[in-house]
Amino acid sequence: MKYSDQFVDWLCEEGYTHCFYVAGGNIMHLLNSVRTRMVCVPFVHEVGAGIAAEYFNESNEGEGGRAFALVTAGPGLTNILTAIAGAYLESRDLLVVGGQVKRNDLTTGGLRQRGIQEIDGMALAQPITVETLRIHEPLSRTEIVNAVREGRSGRKGPVFIDFCLDAQGAPPVVASITNSAKDQFVAFVPEVDRNLVTHVIHLLSEAERPLILLGGGVSRRKAEQLLPALEKLGVPISTTWNAADRVGSEHPLYFGRPNTWGMRWSNVLIQQADLVLALGTRLGLQQTGFNWQKFAPLAKVVQVDIDEHELSKGHPILDMAVRADASEFLELLTTEINSKLDGIGASSEWEAWVKFGSDVAKLLPTNDPLNAHAEGFVDPYEFIQILSAALEDNDVIIPCSSGGAFTVMMQAFAQKDGQRIITNKGLASMGYGLSGAIGAALANKNSRTILVEGDGGFAQNLQELGTVAAQRLNLKIFIFANSGYASIRMTQRNYFDGAYMGCDTSTGLGLPDWDSLFKAYRIPVMELNPTIPLDENAMQFLLEPGPAAFIVPIDPEQTYFPKISSRITKNGTMESNPLHLMHPALSDQVRDTVMPYLEESFRYEQN
Repeated sequence: MKYSDQFVDWLCEEGYTHCFYVAGGNIMHLLNSVRTRMVCVPFVHEVGAGIAAEYFNESNEGEGGRAFALVTAGPGLTNILTAIAGAYLESRDLLVVGGQVKRNDLTTGGLRQRGIQEIDGMALAQPITVETLRIHEPLSRTEIVNAVREGRSGRKGPVFIDFCLDAQGAPPVVASITNSAKDQFVAFVPEVDRNLVTHVIHLLSEAERPLILLGGGVSRRKAEQLLPALEKLGVPISTTWNAADRVGSEHPLYFGRPNTWGMRWSNVLIQQADLVLALGTRLGLQQTGFNWQKFAPLAKVVQVDIDEHELSKGHPILDMAVRADASEFLELLTTEINSKLDGIGASSEWEAWVKFGSDVAKLLPTNDPLNAHAEGFVDPYEFIQILSAALEDNDVIIPCSSGGAFTVMMQAFAQKDGQRIITNKGLASMGYGLSGAIGAALANKNSRTILVEGDGGFAQNLQELGTVAAQRLNLKIFIFANSGYASIRMTQRNYFDGAYMGCDTSTGLGLPDWDSLFKAYRIPVMELNPTIPLDENAMQFLLEPGPAAFIVPIDPEQTYFPKISSRITKNGTMESNPLHLMHPALSDQVRDTVMPYLEESFRYEQN
């Protein structure tokens, strides 16, 4: 027995069951310790291991164990920083244990490096973690467990532990300091103020067009548990992208996913609400639009968030800021309301508001008629609608994290009750999809995992196909093949008159022959028929167990409408349009029909 064995045993007691790692000399003791205690999955690159651990934990919310990432010193630490940053921005549980040189080899006195592969992992990770810890000599169980639990408490986030090699191989700490931490770690969770709950109920009773905006701070379990109470209340529900799976798209109270790159009909509705109750969403600029001053202009906006910094950042304009755990707040709110439903719930005004929302959704189709593609290519919006209908209610959906494929998924995918959807849009990094899908597939082995990603993003971490093949994951990969970076190409076309640079194969971007690539990993692959993308052969391919890839031919000049654009104001400055004014502009008749509550001048503000 050595200290690394003891350390890993403590992680097992904390619910960790999986170790995603890239082997290295400075973690040799830890590797030998996890080998017999956890499910160990080797990755080709550290960033893949980190992303996979984040998605593993997010997709099962701790119900099926937890995963952590184990990397070696030096490049192992620098390689995983992107994954740490992504988990930090999305407030997600991610434990990273990094190897470090022996204590006596640590740099001191201004030296850049003393030990081989030495770099200060704590200094690199500290700005993007909620807790960092260096183990240069064995620490007590309490110190280790308290650090680990910080990442799963309050506003979640990554924890980084820097572990010196000689400390790993040291004798275990004596029983007197292996004390239990079960009763010693007390996470600070602000108590829900019942007076504020009462005030929110009062605001609801006065509202004619209320809207609940559910964010990722409301857990899947809590959303499912409280949905019957919300149905009884009768208030429409929109979701952020991180909460896309909290309500099925067919639910009569579902009002879509508003966002700067969101559903037009959902944007139109939130802009006409007279009360927006934002639960567990930080209301960032993607959510409110860059023109945040005109977010929900008719509404009283109530934000419930566990982080006081998000409540006081100054945007959007709030009428009420509540610091609380959003899941707990929603539970108390629905409990209080259910005892008073005679005076608040499902009024005729709300029924009319719900019907209006349904009518707007029908008038503003997901696939904008202005979008066009050349013959021989798949219509991406139509394809996602077809794919949505073909998937099962227990599938896990990974819609990558950036680019055209991501935009189409978030605008057009129609989620079903029971599906889980995980993305990382805060960092919006290309290359997240495949690694994230691996983590989700490992956490949900009894389900099928579906990945939709662009070819440019997929190429950034395609080395992890080796992990897919080795693990024989039930993962279906859909690659939007449009010869590179669609979003960058669109920017260069719109702003620089098509002066393309490094955005596609014609400007020097190297992409593989997909058929050859997947065959190299012995993963079945097929190119979809542009006319009938999911024909009988493709459907059979989709249903077979194990990994498979589908190449979706997308026009390199494909457009992605609707979108928010900027305009020149009367004083000659540039200003981003508010959420309801997406490009292309609606006809006067349609605009008057779907925006009756907005003043005419605001309704027609777009140039």
